[in-house]
Amino acid sequence: MYTIKTEDLNLEYTLDCGQVFRWDRDGDWWTGVINGVVARISQSPETGDLLVDSSLDEDFFHRYFRLDDDLPAIFKQINKDEHMDVAISKYRGLRLIRQDPWECLISYMLATASNIPRIKKNIYMLSALFGEELEKGHYSFPKVEALAASSCDDLCECKMGFRTARIIKAANAVINGDIVLDELFSLDYGEAKNELMKLEGIGEKVADCILLFAFAKMEGFPVDTHVEKIVKAYYGNDPYFEGNATKTKIGKWGRHYFGEYCGYAQQYLFYQKRLEGLV
Repeated sequence: MYTIKTEDLNLEYTLDCGQVFRWDRDGDWWTGVINGVVARISQSPETGDLLVDSSLDEDFFHRYFRLDDDLPAIFKQINKDEHMDVAISKYRGLRLIRQDPWECLISYMLATASNIPRIKKNIYMLSALFGEELEKGHYSFPKVEALAASSCDDLCECKMGFRTARIIKAANAVINGDIVLDELFSLDYGEAKNELMKLEGIGEKVADCILLFAFAKMEGFPVDTHVEKIVKAYYGNDPYFEGNATKTKIGKWGRHYFGEYCGYAQQYLFYQKRLEGLV
């Protein structure tokens, strides 16, 4: 067990905001499965430091929680108006997480037409069936080979519905080299998005989530119903929309309006909408 000194990190906001699905809170401690191990983390309310119980080292968590991001500089760029100012003031310390590309890909394919509790349950069942038991009740995320070799019948217990066949196809696309996840890091945002959207079941919103959370493409501005509603309520009169704020147009607007760190702006707006139900 060791301590990590932090600045501008709120563990609750970061793990609860809907970007990751394998963390659960019990009292002061959060327990999650990351990088094939179980980790437990709590945060001092006085100092903000993290107390970590994990075989993963401090450098891993520095990277995982993006502690290298200069949040004050990011806020300076995205804090364009009173709406964002309120969101930042309320939820300051929410940081994006660097997720594993394979796990993030499958997790957000499961997020299509779903909700957070169901996504968490699907991932848990998938891991219990095809991952390795790390300790009682905790399983590693399935390797790509395991899902590529599975059938829809094998996955029926996970109750993923129409997503089942898509998950198997995606795993096979990775195995066959039709998509090479590591190569997406070196592509620009548009190219990487086009590659992801070649996979069945990945549209603009899911692609943006994967690019933002796994590939550090800060231009990703995922637009789900929460973001669509809050942008229309707050910014719907922006001449950019010309009275037609489609999800595609909202994504382009977000990149134009908030700039290179629009992904952070999106996550603050999303969390505010989900918690407060403002519109």
